[in-house]
Amino acid sequence: MDPRYKKLAAVLLGHSVELKKDETVLIDAFDCPREMVIALIEGARARRAHPILNLHDAQITRALLRGGKEQQFKTHTAWQLAQMKKVDAYVAVRGSHNIFETSDIPSKDMSSYMKHYKPVLDWRVKKTKWVVLRWPTPAMAQQALKSTAEFEDFYFDVCTMDYKRMVPGMNALKRLMDKTDEVRIVGPGETDLRFSIKGINTVTCGGSRNIPDGETFTAPIRDSVEGVLQYNVPSVYQGVSFDDIRFVFKKGKIVEASSSNSKRMNQILDSDPGARYIGEFSLGFNPYVLEGMRDTLFDEKMAGSFHFTPGQAYEEADNGNRSQVHWDIVCVQRKAFGGGEIYFDGKLIRKNGLFLPASLQKLNPDYLKGRPVKAAAEKKK
Repeated sequence: MDPRYKKLAAVLLGHSVELKKDETVLIDAFDCPREMVIALIEGARARRAHPILNLHDAQITRALLRGGKEQQFKTHTAWQLAQMKKVDAYVAVRGSHNIFETSDIPSKDMSSYMKHYKPVLDWRVKKTKWVVLRWPTPAMAQQALKSTAEFEDFYFDVCTMDYKRMVPGMNALKRLMDKTDEVRIVGPGETDLRFSIKGINTVTCGGSRNIPDGETFTAPIRDSVEGVLQYNVPSVYQGVSFDDIRFVFKKGKIVEASSSNSKRMNQILDSDPGARYIGEFSLGFNPYVLEGMRDTLFDEKMAGSFHFTPGQAYEEADNGNRSQVHWDIVCVQRKAFGGGEIYFDGKLIRKNGLFLPASLQKLNPDYLKGRPVKAAAEKKK
């Protein structure tokens, strides 16, 4: 067994879900090596916990969803919910040999399934200790434009980094965001966006829920979003790829939405009334994730990025928006991507992907990779 598997399992079961004696953990394994599943089972038993297992295959999932009927989805998700209610912790390792495996599932079938699956997701997020990560497959390496071996090295660097190093900077960013009212985001093209985050809690994420991690999120006041946002990172959602995404907001609502697949995008945004409102605003700062690879769990943590998410708000940072959709779409503001600025109450907080206030410079790549903060400040000049 690759020793990195056991190291990663230890991060997931120890740091992420803090698995305790006699707790039950559900391991959801999607198209990943049996050795990693075994590492998780053995890691759980080493902590004197009780592992249970679901094995998934993307082609079989496609067959279940494509042409599925309402009663099938209702029964299947009721079983999933009953299982979720029996566990204390949840670890999902999600590999994918083809990220577009579900791209030809009709939107009505996907929407029907997601409607019934939402209580399962809500229970997992609200009632269990959970962590979700991707698994490095040759398909992912291809998305990242890397060889398989190079991508695996990158993957384990990202997933097993010292996440505790993020804590001081994240805490400083949380304090600042918690007292901020107006946020303004300016970027290339037409991007000029304003919204309020006043009174909405801010949540720090340093390896406890997603791996890779490295973000701090809140939500805009639901009706406060005004302006235009042009995203510059491609996104895959419900098995469909979207490029060149552009939203126009009025009184919080997405009133115009275009992309490389505008028809399917608008079908998703019309899933329910909440899908055209924003449920999350987050700043990403993982120093090892530098390029988009059409994988949300990686892309949303990219250094110098933010994501602005149509759909469901998280309970921990709740603006009241409810939807079966939660679509993290990413924009990067590093110089290589065209740059950009973020202002809090009129003060420039981040420029071209680098945090400017001294208290936040520990979230810049130099510090997070073990180099002194001074280097980040000098680089900024």
